[in-house]
Amino acid sequence: MTTSHLSFTADSTRRFSRRTFGASAGLAALSLAALSACGNDTSALSTNKTDVSGYDAIIAAGPTADAATVDGNAWAKKIKDRGTLNTGGSDSGPLFSIKDPATGKLTGFDAGLAQLLSHYITGKADGPIQLTITTVDTRETLIENGTVDTVVATYSITPARAKKVAFAGPYYRSGDAVMVKSDNTTINSVKDLDGKKVATQQGSTTADRIAKDAPGAKVSLFPDDAQCLAALKTNRVDAYVIDQSILISNASADTTLKVVGEPFSDDYYGIGVTRDDAQAKTFVNDWLTKIEADGTWAKLWKATVGTVVSGEAPTPPKLGSADGS
Repeated sequence: MTTSHLSFTADSTRRFSRRTFGASAGLAALSLAALSACGNDTSALSTNKTDVSGYDAIIAAGPTADAATVDGNAWAKKIKDRGTLNTGGSDSGPLFSIKDPATGKLTGFDAGLAQLLSHYITGKADGPIQLTITTVDTRETLIENGTVDTVVATYSITPARAKKVAFAGPYYRSGDAVMVKSDNTTINSVKDLDGKKVATQQGSTTADRIAKDAPGAKVSLFPDDAQCLAALKTNRVDAYVIDQSILISNASADTTLKVVGEPFSDDYYGIGVTRDDAQAKTFVNDWLTKIEADGTWAKLWKATVGTVVSGEAPTPPKLGSADGS
């Protein structure tokens, strides 16, 4: 398995904070995340943009629920009667959920999942959604008070969050990974870091993971992402290790860098829904099963994240493999 996922979302700011101060897991502003699929080569990156016409075709061709399926689920029926899915997320996350300032159109992997779910429920080809911008501090509240039906925003499943909301999925996996310069041919995974000079961020949990997986690595701690990058680019270190979402974000903007190997820790993203109605989680999980089985999930990945990460679409994580408990 080799994963790759990227996102510049408001959720990445929280992830950056967790890495620096040890708070609980997640992703945030200005970060692109990477998932791993069997045989997927995350070292080859490009800067291709989402093909909007192809993207729209994927949404329109997604599965739709029959009337009995929707009418038999009070949560879904309310959304169908309203005619749009109210969802929480970001509009500033390239590849995951970003709005075109000229057209106002929202595209990306997370945005596409919300649109596909809306299409599945409402039957409308464009999968209409009403987006509420969420932050780390507001996501659970917006679900609990019914402002949104779902939150799809590189939303990490954690025990603390699972006490307040339910998580369908997970639908994606990320974790700590390795970045090197593009001309490096000796480091292909964390196992190659023994004896090498490695940068990571101060106060992060990553240093402990490096010590476990590559005990011979010579770790240097830097205050932030920028200084870790500078150390790598000026050859003060051989590799930079931190959450894959941050690394791929960096690599997507700089062709002198590449992300190699598989993540060597796990961080799972789920779709947040209310805990008050168990039908919500069941309905969304059933829909995820459908779009993963019929290839829609993979097509959406290729049209968004796959425009930057080469190789086949990753295999989605097994539903229920991270329930937050």
